[in-house]
Amino acid sequence: MKKKIHYLLLLAIAYIIFPSCCKDVPSGPNPFDNLRESSNIERDKIVVISDLHIGNDISYSETVKHMPRLIEFLNEVRSSATVKELVIGGDMFDEWYIPAKADTYGGGNQADFVRKTVAANKGLFDVLNGIIKDKKIKVTYVPGNHDMGFLPANIDIAMPGINQARDEGEQYGLGTYNPDGYPQIAIEHGHRYDFFCALAPGANESEAPGATMPPGYFFARIAASSFVDPTTPEAATKVPEVKLNDAGSAEQNSKHIYYNLWKYVLEKVIYVKESFSEPIIKTNIGNYTKTYSINDVLPKNSSVDGSIQMNLYNGLFTQNNWNERLKYNNVTVMTSIDEAIAGSLKTEFIDKQSQVQYFLHPERDTRLVIFGHTHQPMIKSFTNRENAECLYVNSGTWEDKKSRDKNAQIDQDSYKMNFVIISPVKSDARKLYVGLYQYKYGKHELNESKELTL
Repeated sequence: MKKKIHYLLLLAIAYIIFPSCCKDVPSGPNPFDNLRESSNIERDKIVVISDLHIGNDISYSETVKHMPRLIEFLNEVRSSATVKELVIGGDMFDEWYIPAKADTYGGGNQADFVRKTVAANKGLFDVLNGIIKDKKIKVTYVPGNHDMGFLPANIDIAMPGINQARDEGEQYGLGTYNPDGYPQIAIEHGHRYDFFCALAPGANESEAPGATMPPGYFFARIAASSFVDPTTPEAATKVPEVKLNDAGSAEQNSKHIYYNLWKYVLEKVIYVKESFSEPIIKTNIGNYTKTYSINDVLPKNSSVDGSIQMNLYNGLFTQNNWNERLKYNNVTVMTSIDEAIAGSLKTEFIDKQSQVQYFLHPERDTRLVIFGHTHQPMIKSFTNRENAECLYVNSGTWEDKKSRDKNAQIDQDSYKMNFVIISPVKSDARKLYVGLYQYKYGKHELNESKELTL
């Protein structure tokens, strides 16, 4: 009994004198090292997270309330004896979710934006860079759409030495990662299949020569304003009616589908009170320099012939253009432009691309695909050309649960904070355990799991 009291006293003194040695260190058995289904041998697990949406201004950043839990979770990863890889599957940083009237870089540049992001989220980058410096766990970053414009050198400013999985060439805003020893696993963000979020070269050459930023960028800027300076659906600015006057034109039909999607989100999802004609969306990013109005991205009927036209992205709405855009995004299986436009909101379209682009692809032997992007965590079973089971997993998000009511009492600990664990199965080395989890109240809560025989 005296020895126990003496030990506790020494521990308390150590905490007072050396608080940093005890801070954020998980107590008790590491949850990654006691996975019942896993072989739990040294360094056999891959952990995948995505959609952290780390901002550089916590007054509007999407991950603030969840930040302490994210740091706690990453400390568990760091202290694990059985995690071998940590993969961040896109949208780690966020230069899209910025209120429309804010200057993204504040007169600086992207490197300054990154440094400010690191300073505003110091605890997070301390633990991430600690994992990288420890050199026990390989850490890989895959770009998403909200950070598609981040230069590799600027990612290195935030996380020196991190492995960056990027497509070659100028399409550095895309990437697919195959974990070490697992060519059958493909991890990417998933935005290259999304009409709103795939890179869009040549879309607005007269406005921004060389720009590749897609329409989703403007959507995100409006969405940020919708939550930072909220209004009600009743008081929100109404979307003008746009008529389809040439139903025989495939291009006009595609533009009308695009219009209906914008109408739905502006009236039901990201409604705002500003006049649509008011120039409020400051850019100075990605070769865009002007300040645009919401009307600049909305379809409208031409006063000349009644056709549907747009100030921005007007030339994107042919199947041929979509095919060329997909090729630029290194997509090999072409999809329907109309399905892709609607699929930007109905996310089953993007989920299904795991099968279309991977499992049924004649030159790919991928059996497990992990996307982020849609923020909808799930595991789905598909079959490949040989009728073997394949798995698609969406890794969800770590962003806070948002509300326009600034006084809303939200139990943030019960929302989102999703992650994936991939591990060899203890009973059969040919099998992989794939688990989808939520970090709920600081515990690893299993949502769903599957075993996949390779």
